[in-house]
Amino acid sequence: MRDIDVVSGDVLDLSLRIHRDLGPGLLESVYETILAKKLVHMGYKVDRQKPIDIIFEDMRFDAAFRIDLLVDGRLLVEIKSVEQLNAAHGKQLLTYLRLTAQAVGLLINFGGATLKEGVRRIVNDHKPSASSRLRVNQ
Repeated sequence: MRDIDVVSGDVLDLSLRIHRDLGPGLLESVYETILAKKLVHMGYKVDRQKPIDIIFEDMRFDAAFRIDLLVDGRLLVEIKSVEQLNAAHGKQLLTYLRLTAQAVGLLINFGGATLKEGVRRIVNDHKPSASSRLRVNQ
């Protein structure tokens, strides 16, 4: 099993190339489709639009939300194509991480002029290895 930092690094490298080549302004689904296909070609298992059930107070909610990409069964990737990320986007991914008991997620916004300011690494009870400026919940 690949180290989570290697997996997230590969996702970021591919995202940078995709953004550089295609630019901003396309639908999220376009970036998601291309990123998923490139990751599969690299040997990763990728689930797209994976439905997640949740249980709350003895009630089950089928497909309560969908994960844009789940890479190797452990890295959540939430893709946006908006002018600028806001705090709600990071909170959304952190909630997904908590509800799925996963440790690490990437929030990637393809909508900005450059990808650099549109990337956040979100950590859920995981020993941080990324720069503090990339962590939303620290």
